[in-house]
Amino acid sequence: MSLYDTRHSKAGAPTPAAVVHVHSPKVEKFNLTDRTNTDPKGFVRPVDRYHLEPWGLYMGRPADHEQFHYLESWIIPRFGIRASIFHFYPAHERDQNFYVDIGDFTPSPTQWRSVDHYLDIVVRTGRECEVQDVDELLAAHCAGHISAGTAQQAFQRAIRVVDGIAAHGHTLEGWLAAHGMEIWWR
Repeated sequence: MSLYDTRHSKAGAPTPAAVVHVHSPKVEKFNLTDRTNTDPKGFVRPVDRYHLEPWGLYMGRPADHEQFHYLESWIIPRFGIRASIFHFYPAHERDQNFYVDIGDFTPSPTQWRSVDHYLDIVVRTGRECEVQDVDELLAAHCAGHISAGTAQQAFQRAIRVVDGIAAHGHTLEGWLAAHGMEIWWR
């Protein structure tokens, strides 16, 4: 199933402008015992470091991606977020400091699990936050991949994140520190 963003042609008839790929929520696993990270496609990658706090989990690992070579993330179940820094190769750098995924994050003593809820927030420290992939969330709901309640929760979480970061000078670290969560990066 595809969702079309319709625009109007010069004659006034709707024309398809963009097709949104509809997929079920992406599930990821973070195995603390084996120090591995299993991505949504089932690829298992070694993790350099996991660090556990009462409120969240840090992960740092190499990446075998053409655009970035290292990935760091803080998973914070209380806010339903995974805040990441992608260490891009010079030719692929982006205008972003943090990339925040919205979803459900379930901790356990040996393995954490995430279910992505489509919405992402690009944080440009000191400037702005940009919510992305609203079209994917709506298409997933229309296709029956997520319930109306889950979609609503994703929007509420994204609004809370953007509002919190903006209230702290557009700083992710400032917002989380105000809630007693001191994050760090390598």
